[in-house]
Amino acid sequence: MADQFDVIVVGGGPGGYVAAIRAAQLKLKVAVVEARHLGGICLNWGCIPTKALLRSAEVKHLIDHAGEFGITVEGARVDLPKIVARSRAVSKQLASGVAHLLRKNKVTVYDGFGKLAGKGRLSVTKDGKPVGELSAPHIILATGARPRQIPGLEVDGKRIISYFEAMVPERLPKSLLIMGSGAIGIEFASFYRALGVEVTVVEMLERILPVEDAEISGLARKAFEKQGIRILTSATVKTAETSADSIRVTVESGGQPQVFEVEQVISAVGIVGNVEQIGLEGTQVKVERTHVVVDGFGRTGEPGVYAIGDLTGPPWLAHKASHEGVVCIEAIAGLNPHPFETWNIPGCTYARPQVASVGLTEAKAKEQGRAVKIGRFPLIGNGKAIAMGEPEGLVKTVFDAQTGALLGAHMIGPEVTEMIQGFVIARQLETTEAELMETVFPHPTVSEAMHESVLDAYGRVIHF
Repeated sequence: MADQFDVIVVGGGPGGYVAAIRAAQLKLKVAVVEARHLGGICLNWGCIPTKALLRSAEVKHLIDHAGEFGITVEGARVDLPKIVARSRAVSKQLASGVAHLLRKNKVTVYDGFGKLAGKGRLSVTKDGKPVGELSAPHIILATGARPRQIPGLEVDGKRIISYFEAMVPERLPKSLLIMGSGAIGIEFASFYRALGVEVTVVEMLERILPVEDAEISGLARKAFEKQGIRILTSATVKTAETSADSIRVTVESGGQPQVFEVEQVISAVGIVGNVEQIGLEGTQVKVERTHVVVDGFGRTGEPGVYAIGDLTGPPWLAHKASHEGVVCIEAIAGLNPHPFETWNIPGCTYARPQVASVGLTEAKAKEQGRAVKIGRFPLIGNGKAIAMGEPEGLVKTVFDAQTGALLGAHMIGPEVTEMIQGFVIARQLETTEAELMETVFPHPTVSEAMHESVLDAYGRVIHF
């Protein structure tokens, strides 16, 4: 007899475990099937450990510039094994926390690989051996994604590496080339450069951080190049030849080939969904470009089968996965939630400087035919940023000129990944420029730049 549940979640990442806990809160009998580690890629090999690494890089930067604050530091050195060990310890602590939360909510966890085995059925195996048969009227696929491989430039784990290997280096390479300038590529560029590595970033599109507002991308490029990061845009890696102690990379940029000899290459060129070997064959589940197609409630074309998180469409973010999981479960439970939409999901890049955004860029708003009002406030006019020694940055806001609706917000500078949530809430509440201008922001804070940016859009900026 198969073990009976109301809901089975395949995958214990930020989408899967959150969905399971919400299901348990709604008194549904729920199981999670996880093949590798609770918390998924985000907690174990992505969001969390990279932030621990970047925190070490930030501390290194502060020590390097301590003299500017009247502090003399001598004899500081980088202890890479300790940096990596701290990052892994942070992940381990949080993974243990996820296991505790699932136990607390009486979620049954199966250690194994889940595969659809017919209507309402799931087989679970571990190392090729059967673990059990489960059944439920609702099965949620949250199997995540993995790094995309480029033919001829496949990850070998030594010279060409993915974020897995980049997160646990045994030693610092002297030189590094990073393919891709999205959040993952730029965060690793920032981390390794802060520790003294020569870093080159290659981006096939015309600018780095291509999903961000063009103005913010331009400021980010200037900041990174000032730190000594070499950046090539509208460029493509054509070939890579490995030797005993280096890799020779040919990059085509502007129609001209350039050759770089570096110790390692990090491939950060996107992800592909984990759609293989989970039993989709013979079902009505539709897959497009390696990702499962779903509606606003996570439903696939196969009745009783759902999908959430990185397995589905963009943006591929942990907080998007968690919210999708909640919406999916609440729909299953008949609570009539709002269908999931991507219009108000913030994006964050935790480099130095940080980048954060939500909503439409200026270009996207204009492409939609909207008349817009644009506000800008540079952090050189913000007292807290100057006191922190980080006066380089910008807050940019995009408003609908007719309605005053906040269409988008874009930031670069210190702690903007924390500040962006203010604009996310404003958009969720359909706040207009009037309410934002009447809101009191505490002084002195970097967040005052948010207020000033709104004021600037309507000709009322005070401090610039």
